Amino acid sequence: MRGDSTLPAKDLYHDAVKSALLKDGWQITADPYRIRYKDIDLYADLAAERPIAATREGEKIVVEIKSFVGRSLMNDLHGAVGQYVIYRDLIRETEPEYRRYLTIDDITYENFFQRDGIDFLRRASQIPLIVVDIEKEEIVQWIS
Repeated sequence: MRGDSTLPAKDLYHDAVKSALLKDGWQITADPYRIRYKDIDLYADLAAERPIAATREGEKIVVEIKSFVGRSLMNDLHGAVGQYVIYRDLIRETEPEYRRYLTIDDITYENFFQRDGIDFLRRASQIPLIVVDIEKEEIVQWIS
């Protein structure tokens, strides 16, 4: 039987997203975040929590980072949505207090996710986004 619990390679934008979350007042609680459910053992990129005194009081999030730098943006989308849905459903079952986010860079958001069809698919799949300016290592927007 092939082992499925090996740590995945970090995404191209992993460190920039981590830095952006820290700048925004989040405390990184797991890097990576282990998802365990029965015989499934997977890893999302990051888990973070806001300190009690912060604006989003006590909020906990799990972040999956995607760089969309493959040969096809649609293939990247297929992989990102599939992975996000699997992680979302497992985390909802095991630790429902965590909100789940797909994190992308601002250029991918502007050039791809703003397309009507892509926006429809994101909303239909109920995928909230964190959009990050990778150069500045800053969160540009949260999209529910």
